[in-house]
Amino acid sequence: MANMFEMMKQAMSMQKDLKNVQKQLAKQTIEYAGKSGLVKVVSRGDMTIESMKIDPQLINAADTGRLEQEVVSAVNGALLCAKEKAGKEMSKLTAGMGLPDIFGM
Repeated sequence: MANMFEMMKQAMSMQKDLKNVQKQLAKQTIEYAGKSGLVKVVSRGDMTIESMKIDPQLINAADTGRLEQEVVSAVNGALLCAKEKAGKEMSKLTAGMGLPDIFGM
Protein backbone atom coordinates (compact mmCIF):
# COMPACT_ATOMS: atom_id res chain seq x y z
CA MET A 1 0.00 0.00 0.00
CA ALA A 2 2.91 2.33 0.73
CA ASN A 3 4.15 1.71 -2.80
CA MET A 4 0.81 2.77 -4.24
CA PHE A 5 0.82 5.92 -2.13
CA GLU A 6 4.35 6.74 -3.25
CA MET A 7 3.38 6.21 -6.91
CA MET A 8 0.40 8.54 -6.51
CA LYS A 9 2.63 11.13 -4.87
CA GLN A 10 5.12 10.89 -7.75
CA ALA A 11 2.32 11.16 -10.32
CA MET A 12 0.98 14.30 -8.66
CA SER A 13 4.46 15.79 -8.54
CA MET A 14 5.02 14.95 -12.21
CA GLN A 15 1.69 16.54 -13.13
CA LYS A 16 2.70 19.74 -11.33
CA ASP A 17 6.10 19.70 -13.06
CA LEU A 18 4.40 19.11 -16.41
CA LYS A 19 2.17 22.15 -15.96
CA ASN A 20 5.20 24.26 -15.05
CA VAL A 21 7.08 23.10 -18.15
CA GLN A 22 4.03 23.83 -20.31
CA LYS A 23 3.85 27.36 -18.90
CA GLN A 24 7.56 27.87 -19.57
CA LEU A 25 7.26 26.53 -23.11
CA ALA A 26 4.37 28.91 -23.83
CA LYS A 27 6.73 31.80 -23.06
CA GLN A 28 9.67 30.53 -25.14
CA THR A 29 9.92 31.43 -28.79
CA ILE A 30 11.61 29.77 -31.72
CA GLU A 31 12.31 31.64 -34.96
CA TYR A 32 12.37 29.71 -38.21
CA ALA A 33 13.07 31.06 -41.69
CA GLY A 34 11.91 29.03 -44.67
CA LYS A 35 14.45 27.63 -47.12
CA SER A 36 14.68 30.91 -49.00
CA GLY A 37 14.69 33.00 -45.83
CA LEU A 38 11.95 35.18 -47.30
CA VAL A 39 9.36 34.11 -44.72
CA LYS A 40 10.24 34.11 -41.02
CA VAL A 41 7.90 32.63 -38.45
CA VAL A 42 8.17 32.88 -34.69
CA SER A 43 6.42 30.08 -32.84
CA ARG A 44 6.06 29.35 -29.15
CA GLY A 45 6.83 26.12 -27.38
CA ASP A 46 3.10 25.56 -26.94
CA MET A 47 2.70 25.16 -30.74
CA THR A 48 1.22 28.58 -31.42
CA ILE A 49 2.45 31.14 -33.92
CA GLU A 50 3.50 34.46 -32.43
CA SER A 51 4.43 36.37 -35.57
CA MET A 52 5.38 36.17 -39.22
CA LYS A 53 7.48 38.42 -41.46
CA ILE A 54 7.20 38.19 -45.25
CA ASP A 55 9.85 39.74 -47.48
CA PRO A 56 8.13 42.24 -49.81
CA GLN A 57 9.72 40.63 -52.88
CA LEU A 58 7.46 37.62 -52.31
CA ILE A 59 4.33 39.71 -52.55
CA ASN A 60 3.42 39.44 -56.20
CA ALA A 61 -0.20 39.13 -57.24
CA ALA A 62 0.83 37.14 -60.31
CA ASP A 63 2.59 34.45 -58.24
CA THR A 64 0.54 33.78 -55.11
CA GLY A 65 1.47 30.09 -55.27
CA ARG A 66 5.08 30.76 -54.31
CA LEU A 67 4.03 32.94 -51.38
CA GLU A 68 1.64 30.24 -50.18
CA GLN A 69 4.36 27.56 -50.42
CA GLU A 70 6.86 29.71 -48.54
CA VAL A 71 4.36 30.48 -45.77
CA VAL A 72 3.35 26.83 -45.36
CA SER A 73 7.00 25.75 -45.32
CA ALA A 74 7.98 28.35 -42.73
CA VAL A 75 4.99 27.66 -40.47
CA ASN A 76 5.57 23.90 -40.62
CA GLY A 77 9.27 24.39 -39.89
CA ALA A 78 8.57 26.66 -36.93
CA LEU A 79 6.03 24.24 -35.47
CA LEU A 80 8.42 21.31 -35.95
CA CYS A 81 11.15 23.23 -34.08
CA ALA A 82 8.66 24.02 -31.31
CA LYS A 83 7.60 20.36 -31.12
CA GLU A 84 11.22 19.21 -30.87
CA LYS A 85 11.93 21.74 -28.10
CA ALA A 86 8.80 20.68 -26.20
CA GLY A 87 9.72 17.02 -26.60
CA LYS A 88 13.18 17.60 -25.15
CA GLU A 89 11.74 19.48 -22.18
CA MET A 90 9.08 16.85 -21.53
CA SER A 91 11.60 14.01 -21.84
CA LYS A 92 13.58 15.59 -19.01
CA LEU A 93 10.56 15.03 -16.75
CA THR A 94 10.38 11.32 -17.51
CA ALA A 95 14.13 10.61 -17.60
CA GLY A 96 15.05 7.54 -15.58
CA MET A 97 11.46 6.47 -15.02
CA GLY A 98 11.49 3.70 -17.63
CA LEU A 99 8.63 5.29 -19.54
CA PRO A 100 8.47 5.11 -23.35
CA ASP A 101 9.50 8.19 -25.30
CA ILE A 102 6.05 9.30 -26.44
CA PHE A 103 7.46 12.49 -27.96
CA GLY A 104 9.67 10.66 -30.44
CA MET A 105 12.78 12.62 -29.53
